[in-house]
Amino acid sequence: MLTVAVVLGILAAHLPGTRGVVRGGGRAGLSFAGKRLMRLGVVLLGLKLSLDDVLGLGWASVAMVCGVVAATFFGTWWLGRRMGLRGDQPLLVATGYAICGASAIGAVSEVSDSDERDVATSVALVTLCGTLAIAVLPLLQHPLGLSDARFGRWVGASVHDVGQVVAAAQTAGPSALGEAVLVKLMRVALLAPLVAAVAISVRARRARGTEQAQLGLGEEAGRTAPTTRRPPLVPLFVLGFLAMVAVRSTGRLPSAALDTAATAQELLLAAALFGLGSAVHLPSLARTGGRVAALGLCAWVVVAGVGYGGVLLTT
Repeated sequence: MLTVAVVLGILAAHLPGTRGVVRGGGRAGLSFAGKRLMRLGVVLLGLKLSLDDVLGLGWASVAMVCGVVAATFFGTWWLGRRMGLRGDQPLLVATGYAICGASAIGAVSEVSDSDERDVATSVALVTLCGTLAIAVLPLLQHPLGLSDARFGRWVGASVHDVGQVVAAAQTAGPSALGEAVLVKLMRVALLAPLVAAVAISVRARRARGTEQAQLGLGEEAGRTAPTTRRPPLVPLFVLGFLAMVAVRSTGRLPSAALDTAATAQELLLAAALFGLGSAVHLPSLARTGGRVAALGLCAWVVVAGVGYGGVLLTT
């Protein structure tokens, strides 16, 4: 559903009957969906994770997941910078590949104040690559000599969105699916520290920029210059995500409530991704499409390769 939502948003932005509304009167509402509803979806994502699930993986697996996330994030970010991608695209693509696809991109874009077009392009790329993984990874299970459990862990460590992980892992049976979801949710748990780290980096960069501006303008001008708004170290929606993890960890929520929350989360994220998809401008994307696609392919190889190595070392 989330992939379809992105595609429908892109179509709405380019079809003659709807593009006028998307670019005109509907823009404010679509931007609201892409930002505010994305935050609510991320908060509800916390209900998919409990501390017992994380501890049940074992410390070796937790270390493996942390290593995969770190290698994917920094490797993709470095490659994107080297390829000369515009704005925050390297940061956003790296976040999407390392953590949980479009949800992570939306969370990080909130604290980095990223351009809406950069966010939309990154979401489109990560969603496309994650969807392709559903078809490609099951074909590699037997050539790579992976048991069902190992295959599940590999899928959980290397596929982006939670729904895409489920779709890819279920092809190898319930054992693979269970392992994949646990590993994937451990990656989701790293969303909070990553967003906090990005917020600290943005605050430091803006502080340096303010100091330089004051030195350039003079002390008097510096006193009268407007103060740049600093993002919070831990955004409110990330605290909400952690609170939902704590609530799920109590084990007191009935399954009906969890099912309702899961449906609400899917709908919120679908609305948010429709809004982000509507911000994609295909002519602009085509001008940098080669470099963006190359980064997506390289990042795919990095996360799949590091994830495969990590699974072999820890199982």
